[in-house]
Amino acid sequence: MLTCIIRYQIDPAKRAAFETYARNWGQAIPRAGADLVGYFAPHEGSATRTYGIYHVESLAAYEAYRARLAEDPLGRENYAFAQAERFIWREERCFVKLVSAPHGGRQ
Repeated sequence: MLTCIIRYQIDPAKRAAFETYARNWGQAIPRAGADLVGYFAPHEGSATRTYGIYHVESLAAYEAYRARLAEDPLGRENYAFAQAERFIWREERCFVKLVSAPHGGRQ
């Protein structure tokens, strides 16, 4: 299992647009086959850093998921919305895997 963490830098004056974008992915991402943990907006601290986090089985599963997402009507609409509204200044993806499990037990 891999976890994809997307770090966004957004225009703080357009946070509401980012929240709409996040809610749309909340519908489209699971439909396309990834296990969405969620999208996270600033609460305190940086006003521009936001995150999207989801799980996929493998990089091959990620590629298949991205293809399905690109064909999803809401996915296409959401990509266009972000381009038109220009609230995302920067977007970075990294893939990580859990290495600390099991938690809380002795080995």
